[in-house]
Amino acid sequence: MRVHVCGVRGSTPLCGSEFLGIGGHTSCIAIAHDEGVPVLVLDAGTGVRRVSALLDGAPFRGTIVLGHLHWDHTQGLPFFKAGDRDDARVRLLLPEQDAGPGATHGTRPQDSEALLARAMGPPHFPITPSELRGDWTFESYGEGSFAAEGFTVTAREIPHKGGRTMGLRITDGRSTMAYLSDHAPQDLGLGPRGVGAHHAAAMALADGVDLLVHDAQYTADELPARGPFGHAAAEYALGLAEVAGAHQVLLFHHDPSRTDAEVEALERRLAAAAPVGVSVSAAREGCEIRLG
Repeated sequence: MRVHVCGVRGSTPLCGSEFLGIGGHTSCIAIAHDEGVPVLVLDAGTGVRRVSALLDGAPFRGTIVLGHLHWDHTQGLPFFKAGDRDDARVRLLLPEQDAGPGATHGTRPQDSEALLARAMGPPHFPITPSELRGDWTFESYGEGSFAAEGFTVTAREIPHKGGRTMGLRITDGRSTMAYLSDHAPQDLGLGPRGVGAHHAAAMALADGVDLLVHDAQYTADELPARGPFGHAAAEYALGLAEVAGAHQVLLFHHDPSRTDAEVEALERRLAAAAPVGVSVSAAREGCEIRLG
């Protein structure tokens, strides 16, 4: 399994010389089998624009799984050149949402496109999702496992403010990664380290994974003031990796105000504090991680 890091920022994209080393695009991870091109994309922030270059001129033929529907995870869709062409084939999956007060989870398939069109469509944007070129299908998914492009994807709901949010676990049968890009475990209690509970969904997703991609928007010192915004302290990822038996942590969803130097200082501090057997690094745009 090859994991391409295409967008690493949280909340908003940014530019500036002090951010070039880490990158300014928002959340997007592209996954390929062995030496193939990416066929599974996690989230479509502005970083999805980088996926087109990985395809070397070919159309995207695969699946995009959105962990949730916040702007920084969807804004790249109309700018995804490899997906917006006549010969593209794109299956887009988004989490089931509540139908309304008193309703249970269960977005109808025909509603999935309409949910995206709330942000991508006039008067906010000139076209709707259905006007993207190529063969696009829009579906919803709930908790559980499903097949996507030769991978098995397992979804569990995790706490994050403002709409249903899923953490994801992806395996090809040989290697496994977990993706918890936006996560507020402190909403379920402070846990053993004071930065969030090791709740059942997080534990199940991270159990024994080769790679844990985790929200690191805040630090433990920032969490008391900023935790209500819905993101995790980077230190939480280390604790989760230790108790769940994850082997590698990739710090992700960097705060948009955190410069390269600040991200790298956080990376060094947490790498030095990592539990035995756990490696820690900061996500950088353009990096590739080979698992297995």
